[in-house]
Amino acid sequence: MPADVLSAAQLAVTAAVVAGMATGFTRRPGRWMRYPLFSRATFVIVTLTGTKGDRTESVNPYAFLSPKTFLLPPPQLQTVIDHLMRTGRYDRIEGDGRVLSVNGEQPIEVRDSRVVL
Repeated sequence: MPADVLSAAQLAVTAAVVAGMATGFTRRPGRWMRYPLFSRATFVIVTLTGTKGDRTESVNPYAFLSPKTFLLPPPQLQTVIDHLMRTGRYDRIEGDGRVLSVNGEQPIEVRDSRVVL
């Protein structure tokens, strides 16, 4: 009989953990057993092109982040663009992409070196 009870308890705990993990990826942030990393993070996926004189090249904004940083929210993207403009590396930066957040996907543009949501 104790083996059956232990087996039933293991099954109940396993089912509860699986249910918690399955509902952890829903859109309701801040609830019990939610994944706050995924539900509150905001980051961009963007393709940028920098122009200096008549030379145009792709710009990788992730190359200018701190080590081990992989999320790039819009304000930090603007900071990277400002740094590239201030140092004189580019005259203008343009691009487009998507912002991913708890509100879903939204388009984002970089026009005249300014991030536009």
